Amino acid sequence: MTNRFFPTAVGLYLNYLVHGMGVLLITLNMPHLEQQWHTDAAGVSVVIASLGFGRLMVLFVSGMLSDKFGRRPFILLGILCYVGFFFGIVSAQSVVTAFACGLLAGVANSFLDAGTYPALMEAFPHSPGTATILIKAFVSAGQFLLPFIIWGLMLSHSWFGWSFMVAAAIMLVNGIFLLRRPFPAHRPPQAASPGGKSLILEDRRALADIICFTLFGYISMATFYLVSQWLAHFAEFVILMPYSASIQLLSVYTVGSLSGVFITALLVNRLVNSLLLLRLYTFISLLALLAISLYPSARIIALFAFVIGFSAAGGVVQLGLTVMAMKFPQAKGKATGIYYSAGSLATFTVPLITARLSQHSIASIMWFDVGMAGAGFALTLVIGGRWKKRAGHQEKETTFTTQPIQRQQR
Repeated sequence: MTNRFFPTAVGLYLNYLVHGMGVLLITLNMPHLEQQWHTDAAGVSVVIASLGFGRLMVLFVSGMLSDKFGRRPFILLGILCYVGFFFGIVSAQSVVTAFACGLLAGVANSFLDAGTYPALMEAFPHSPGTATILIKAFVSAGQFLLPFIIWGLMLSHSWFGWSFMVAAAIMLVNGIFLLRRPFPAHRPPQAASPGGKSLILEDRRALADIICFTLFGYISMATFYLVSQWLAHFAEFVILMPYSASIQLLSVYTVGSLSGVFITALLVNRLVNSLLLLRLYTFISLLALLAISLYPSARIIALFAFVIGFSAAGGVVQLGLTVMAMKFPQAKGKATGIYYSAGSLATFTVPLITARLSQHSIASIMWFDVGMAGAGFALTLVIGGRWKKRAGHQEKETTFTTQPIQRQQR
């Protein structure tokens, strides 16, 4: 790793620790916010949904602009928008105002993604996979810490809004810190390649690659999103486990996710082929989901909750983005925008699909996830096959492994 940018990376990761808190702040403070906004749980759910709307609105455009103007401006914009969200939510007196603040949080997340992922890959060119996968670890750390903060506020009978203020304060201090830290040198991409074609759309084969990665971005997000939202319900209503036991499965799932993040980071750092990891993890997810669907029992689901967390939520989404960005090195911001726009679309459409499926049976939702995991595995095979076919016509472009690519650059 390039030691010069290590402090910068710490600041970038800290943003995502706060982002992890931001994802759950509204949910965990729902009773207070219902009273303040003069609404019910449905109204608060609408505000939560606004975060996704805001993210999808600007993610693709912010990725393109990040390639043109650099990474730092969008990271700082993301910080400012998040601070506005934290202060706005606790000041809002209606659902309409809170919805606008939620949109701001979604925009903030888009700005952070558009600047942070490319910046980390550029700061650590010899281990970009490790650098981006660790973002997932900090998001999970923020989600782990927040309940303790709220619990402490409840014990001390303090204002619930202090949890938002803590997040805002961390963001503000971190923004000032990053303002003074060096970022990797950034060169805006040329409008066209020497042959006159776009860098990211240089031929039809490249367009097909983009379509494959975009589909994988959707499917990888949908696969673990489905499990995180429905695993406990499946255990309670299909396997007939007690509610308390079914909820504990999410903790097992989270432990598996965190384990997957760190193990994946170590494997990528030791020259393991990134595409091979994608194939392996999607295949393991497929087998685990198939086992739960075919043999629904308390013992099976307790075992495979960890396996699914490890394989489906242990950094596969981030790893897929890293592979895509390495495929299009001159358009990392645009690649981030395309890839995560597909993931954001999954968070909108999957609840609509599962709402319909749940009217039939909860078990059908898990079978739907089996299908998504199978499609994800098939896509990794297609992507790998296309790469090998194209590599036959290009000198030394024979692997998705990030480390050997960088050795060639030395």
